[in-house]
Amino acid sequence: MGSYFAYRSMAPFGSSSILTVDLGQQYIDFYSYFRSTLLHHPETFFYSFSKDLGGDMIGIFSYYLMSPLNLIILAFPGKTLSIGVLIILLIKYGLAGLSFGWLLQKTKLQSGIRVLAFSTAYALMGWMIANQLNVIWLDVLYLLPPIIWGLIKLVDENKPWVYIIWFSALLIVNYYMAWMVAIFTILFMLWQLTKQSLGFRISCRRFLKYIGSSILSGLFACILLLPTFYALLQSKGTYTETKISWKFEYFPFKMLGKLITGSFNFKQMPSGQPNFFVGMLMVMAFLLFFIDRRYHLRLRLVSVAITVFFIFSFCVQPLDLLWHAGQFPVWYPYRFSFLFSFWILWLAAHVLTPNFRIGWKKIVPLVVIIIGLHAYLKLNLSSFSYIDDSQLLISIGFCCVGLVWLCIPRFYSPVLYDLLFCMLAIFEVATNAYISLNNISYVSQSDFGDYTTQLDKTVNKIKKSDSGFYRIGKTFMRTKDDTMQADYNGGSHFGSTLEPSIPSFMGSIGEPDGDGFVAYTNGTQVTDSLLGMQYFMDARPTTSIIGQRETSSILPTTSNKPDLNRQTLTSEDTLTKTYKNKRALSLAFAASDKINTLKSTTKDPVAWQSEIYQTLADDTSSSSLFSVQNFDHVTFQNVQSSTKITGTIFTKQSLLKPASVTLTFVPKTNESYYLTFGANLTDNAASYYLNGKKLTQYPTFRNTVVINVASKQKGQPVTITFKLKQQSLWLQNISLYKLNQSHFDRLNKTLKSSPLNITAHSNTKITGTINVKKNHQDLMTTIPYSKGWHISVDGKQVQTRKVLGTFLAAKISKGHHKVVISYHPPFFILGLLISGISIGGTLLYKLVWRQKHLK
Repeated sequence: MGSYFAYRSMAPFGSSSILTVDLGQQYIDFYSYFRSTLLHHPETFFYSFSKDLGGDMIGIFSYYLMSPLNLIILAFPGKTLSIGVLIILLIKYGLAGLSFGWLLQKTKLQSGIRVLAFSTAYALMGWMIANQLNVIWLDVLYLLPPIIWGLIKLVDENKPWVYIIWFSALLIVNYYMAWMVAIFTILFMLWQLTKQSLGFRISCRRFLKYIGSSILSGLFACILLLPTFYALLQSKGTYTETKISWKFEYFPFKMLGKLITGSFNFKQMPSGQPNFFVGMLMVMAFLLFFIDRRYHLRLRLVSVAITVFFIFSFCVQPLDLLWHAGQFPVWYPYRFSFLFSFWILWLAAHVLTPNFRIGWKKIVPLVVIIIGLHAYLKLNLSSFSYIDDSQLLISIGFCCVGLVWLCIPRFYSPVLYDLLFCMLAIFEVATNAYISLNNISYVSQSDFGDYTTQLDKTVNKIKKSDSGFYRIGKTFMRTKDDTMQADYNGGSHFGSTLEPSIPSFMGSIGEPDGDGFVAYTNGTQVTDSLLGMQYFMDARPTTSIIGQRETSSILPTTSNKPDLNRQTLTSEDTLTKTYKNKRALSLAFAASDKINTLKSTTKDPVAWQSEIYQTLADDTSSSSLFSVQNFDHVTFQNVQSSTKITGTIFTKQSLLKPASVTLTFVPKTNESYYLTFGANLTDNAASYYLNGKKLTQYPTFRNTVVINVASKQKGQPVTITFKLKQQSLWLQNISLYKLNQSHFDRLNKTLKSSPLNITAHSNTKITGTINVKKNHQDLMTTIPYSKGWHISVDGKQVQTRKVLGTFLAAKISKGHHKVVISYHPPFFILGLLISGISIGGTLLYKLVWRQKHLK
């Protein structure tokens, strides 16, 4: 694989990188966060304000970052991080093959060079090739063989400790993969008990010991599992499916395409069939196991039952949900298919032993199956986007060579026979890896490295000038986890453990959101103030024009923010400008306790922003902060005219000609103007232009978003153009608003009058003083609510509240107070105690047992 990565010019071998899809958009930023946690502020293991507006991090660590190999990352800062990830990936490939080869030798199933054939097929299985970008999951491949060895020792020798130790390790390294392995261990125990024929009573005792050993492994890992489980209940666990439908997810024969060399491409990532390719030779040996009379019929029948269970798990919805802990995967379906690959290779290793012999009664069924397989795929080739004629020919070639090899008696030349077997097995899986990975594109090293260098440079300049607590916004983005990459507090995040209350709130105030992500790219003056966005980094446009839009070559813009002309320029370089927002509120401040009863009665994000801000400031005015504005002129090109804009479906009058709707208004004041965009207005529906230049807007959103279109532009015409890409366009929720600047500034002054003056801060503890000047006030924070947060006022703990369905708050009296806001991860101490007692009790038991048997 190292040779392949060098061939693809991946850093350090060239100008490309290993980064693609989630590895480039998510995991690489988590690795940077991992470095900063271990090297700079270890408290972020528990909580970090770089996760959206702030969030629990134990869930992030336990799902993404507990691999011991991640320590390698510490040697690769900044733009070299991608090289460290490549090294980790190569090591995981190597460890997977080494571990499986070790298992085969320990069980004496294979020896010599033959082990290399099986270990390479295991390391380069289709699941590994398809999921190498999901580096976080790959540890399971080198931990699975010692777990299986532990089960074998438990059944054969009544010794559970190998299994307990290695399964505990997997639970800690990646609980998600451990869940799938746990299901498989039940199946494997049944298989191994059948193989050994220990009798009903002893088999029951062994199985009960297996259950107890599994529970003990869970107790050992409770230090991580308990707080993680709680975090999941607040985040990913809320998406668990409750309705089960017994139906096929697709036509089961579609799986047959995955037996063909190179049966993977990008389209298979979001939705596709399970990846279990291990080579046709191994599959043929796997099939031969079921008719191999060297093994008892009872064992072969159990093997058939397990195989059928796997096959149905790949296409029957409830079984699919079982393997994925009750949730349909978002991309990367059938994540447990590595276990089926192991199963195929395990049975194949039982067949292709040195004493293996094959006769015509076995060859004929194999030939019929192979011909039938390839004939079916050829006749239905249009249904398989990842297979072409050349791949079918390659597969047929490997099958023919494999059949010839099976028919040759080994005793003529054992060394040559084994060498040919090894070459055939390795060449087939290597060919599959080459064809499959050539279908995937990767991020260039410069796109990642140059962006990361500039982001770090700009953030570090802010940190050097201001050591206080604040959040930073920006008008450009590589990923939604840039905050973790550069170690700063922001408002964006993409991760499986994102609490649903955050995207719900962000979507309600006009920010792009989805299940598992938020992007703070559409802030108004109101939300920038409320959420404490004290600094903004702005991408300076270059002089080049691309698509009628000035762009920065390495800083992709995602926001249009004229409001920055109201902020103070603090620094600049050739690529960025940094502004300070004097209207940003403190992380905590005194506000009206009426916020406790405020409920949203509107889906208009602008109106909701106003209600929140006015309620916090106890504003008695009946007028909103925002007022609706009319467009002065509308131009229709190749669409019908209409006096109503929002809600109208405009249709092309001539399908072959360009069509557009252009809205024009002239600001009558220097105040800020905002345009709302309905979720229907995607990049697929139309192209959008502001004053003739391409409108920069984060493209994915499911709720109405708010776009800043003007600020301090009195008397200057502003045009918004919608160019249709399809036959029709629904102008959903298109409305223009003006912010009443004087009204907003008055409320901002009120809320800034009683801030929490932070005297010391970390990610888990905020200390400060506050002077509350009114009665009936709450200590309002923009910290996302969690039971882990505790507030003490003047040394006394006070009861916390959740306000706006999102934020932490507490009642506070008039006067001067010292406030401490601290975070203690729920169930961490309990988990620590359970793990400690379990490990200590086990060691004590082993010590007493050993001394007793030594006497």
